[in-house]
Amino acid sequence: QVQLVESGGGLVQAGDSLTLSCLFSGGFFSNYIFGWFRQAPGKEREFVAAIRWDGFSTNYADSVKDRFTISRDKSKKVVNLQMNSLKPEDTAVYSCAAMSGFTWVRTVYTKPESYNAWGQGTQVTVSS
Repeated sequence: QVQLVESGGGLVQAGDSLTLSCLFSGGFFSNYIFGWFRQAPGKEREFVAAIRWDGFSTNYADSVKDRFTISRDKSKKVVNLQMNSLKPEDTAVYSCAAMSGFTWVRTVYTKPESYNAWGQGTQVTVSS
């Protein structure tokens, strides 16, 4: 079965950068859409970014657009989230998720319930 393992979280200051990584195993990497979601204390899980199965299309939440970049390395089976210009409001547990299939529709890949597999999450804390 598919397994996802995140790494790269930590404590940083506002304005700093951080890269999260998600290592994929247990399936055919190119058959999945990958998403990053985050959940802050007391808030619902929210969509951050997604990348299509072939890596040729990406999409971002408005709150992170132009600051975050999602990418994938097929040879390493890794999905990365490069986060620049971090703000205190970016503080959350970030989770990687995988959705099998080839439905690249924003109303689908932005919803947590569309994803088949989840990582354990990694904490990102941004101090002001």
